[in-house]
This record gives sequence, structure tokens and C-alpha cells, in this order.
Amino acid sequence: MVYESHMHTPLCRHARGEVVEYAAAAESRGLAGIIVTDHNPLPGGLAQGSRMYGEQLEAYLAMVEGARQAWRGRVDVRLGLECDYLPELEGFLAEQAGSAGFDFVLGSVHPHLDYYRERYWRGDAVAFQRQYFEHLAQAAETGLFDSLAHPDLVRATTGDQWRIERVMDDICRALDRIAAAGTAMELNTSGWRESFDEMKPGPAMLREMALRGIDVTLGSDAHDPGRVGHGWEAALDLLEEVGYEGITVFLERKGRTVPIGEVRARLVADVGS
Repeated sequence: MVYESHMHTPLCRHARGEVVEYAAAAESRGLAGIIVTDHNPLPGGLAQGSRMYGEQLEAYLAMVEGARQAWRGRVDVRLGLECDYLPELEGFLAEQAGSAGFDFVLGSVHPHLDYYRERYWRGDAVAFQRQYFEHLAQAAETGLFDSLAHPDLVRATTGDQWRIERVMDDICRALDRIAAAGTAMELNTSGWRESFDEMKPGPAMLREMALRGIDVTLGSDAHDPGRVGHGWEAALDLLEEVGYEGITVFLERKGRTVPIGEVRARLVADVGS
């Protein structure tokens, strides 16, 4: 039941490696499976440079199924999708999420992409951050998503204007709504390989998630097979530190909790860390 739950394919145009290579990396880390969650196509060509085209969705389904068959009995390869949320896209996303047998649907808000900044950036970094957390809460309340990816990603967009204490009340209000909606949230280890010195979200927000009983999924956001399961040992330490006892894995859109001790026992040392 220990799965890498956030990874991409070359179809998104900013990842490398075939799904079978990600499966091989998962096997080397001692993981039971992977859930492929490439970036969803959006209508009207939105953010087309960082996701598959609409006409490639069938190829994506076939790619994942091919890897599933190739690794059957060794690594369980499952189908997922990472879906960008905007309020006006709810109908489109509902139809898309129901169009195939997805095991796991991640909801995300990508405030650094041009289409989002064009709509919501007005020169005020704090207002922009508040809008981002409002959209996270709205995404949870749609019921479309199993978990919310990298849930403090806005700090990457606003750089030296990020001061979590200035928006902590907004974060807590959003977390109250997310908890009420019953949507999980992700601890994403990719911050360590980017410009941050901590994971996404950072400890302060993660602690508030734990206090509200929000289920947590764990993913490396791997855009390269070598990143599968990257940083998980440190992530498990952090989760325990803030009060979590297990992580949640979604299969067939149903969450199952795996105790942190079981995850630790399964992991093989990450030689790439």
C-alpha cells in the first residue's frame, strides 16, 4: 500500500522518462506501486506549454495501461491526473475526471502560470496569496479532487514577498473549509530540489493541517524517474513531528491510511538523496 502518488510523463513537456522507468525506480525504493498524475489538458489551449494536449489524453491512458501490463506482479501502476482548478472550469473538470477510470485525482492551483497571473495578479502580493488560498478552499469544496497538490505553491510565485504570518489567518480559514469538505492535502517533497529549504507545505501550515485532522498524501512530484520517493524519510519525520500517524493512499478514488511505521519499513534507502 505504499505508492508514489505524484509523478509526470514527457507528455507534459517538462518531464523526462517513460512510465516503465518510473515503475523501475519505485521497485528500487521498495514501493508497492506508482500513480501517474500528469497535467491535465485544459480547454482553449490554457497553459498548453506545460501539459498534454487534449488529443493526447487517449495516448496517456494507453501509456499508463501499457506500463501497468508490463509491470504486473512487480509494481502496481495506476492511473491518475493532476487537474488545474479555476472556478469557471468546474464543469469541464467534472466531465474530465469522469471520462476514464482514474484511481487518484489531484487538484492544483498553479499561480505562476501566465493564465492565472493574467486573471488575478494586480500588483499586490498579499492579495494574490489570499486569492490563491481562497481557490484552494473552493477546489476542495467542489468534491472533484481526492487531494490538493503542493498547497503553498504561491510562495514560489511571490518570492521575497512571502511572509506566512501575514496570511496565516487566511490559510487557517481555508484549512477549516478543506477539512469540512473532507478533501486530503499533499505533502510534496519537491521543494527540496527547487528554491526552497523545506517541503510544500512548510511545517507551520502542515501543523495546522494535522490539527484539523486533514488526511495527507505523500508525493515527490517526480519529473524524472530518479526522483521517485525522493525525500520521503525526511517527510515521514516531519509528519510525525507535527502530529500525523499515517499517510493516505487513494486507489479507485478511495482513501486508505497507511501507518508511518509501515511506510518506513517498506522503504529502501534512496541512493539519490
